[in-house]
Amino acid sequence: MIAATVEKGQNPMRRMSIGKVVVNIAVGRSGEPLEKAKTVLKSLVGVNPSERQAKKTIREFGIRKGEPIAVMATLRGGAAEAFLRRALQALGNRISASAFDDNGNFSFGLKEHIELPGVRYDPELGIYGMNVSVSIVRPGYRVALRRRRRAKVGARQRVRADEAIEFMRRFGAEIV
Repeated sequence: MIAATVEKGQNPMRRMSIGKVVVNIAVGRSGEPLEKAKTVLKSLVGVNPSERQAKKTIREFGIRKGEPIAVMATLRGGAAEAFLRRALQALGNRISASAFDDNGNFSFGLKEHIELPGVRYDPELGIYGMNVSVSIVRPGYRVALRRRRRAKVGARQRVRADEAIEFMRRFGAEIV
């Protein structure tokens, strides 16, 4: 897992790392297209994706509330870093500065999954676009997310947008 190097005399709790990478393919309907998208996502990330249901009914699109319409997978650790490197290569290692939010997270989209290096086109499955969301965290951030004895994370411990941009530059991405 990539983490910012800590110089001698610096606080190791200030180093940043990739917390998780979430990959989402929204198909918009259930059935065979959703199963194909699930197969594509499983081949790309190597884990079983989970289905996501529609939050409300939209008659114009033929979507009912509770109907599965998307698949997503969460990656952590080395798998997250490896997939992020491949996804950045598909973008030419360029990320827009507007993709970063105030909490150090960023997202980008790929129009076609075959843009990823090493992926070949399969006419039986088709082509799917995807959204990739990345969360950058510091050690100790888990206290805000855990179930037992949950606590707030101080402002200095949270990752800001400018810190996340600098971290991604060291990761090898060009911010435009």
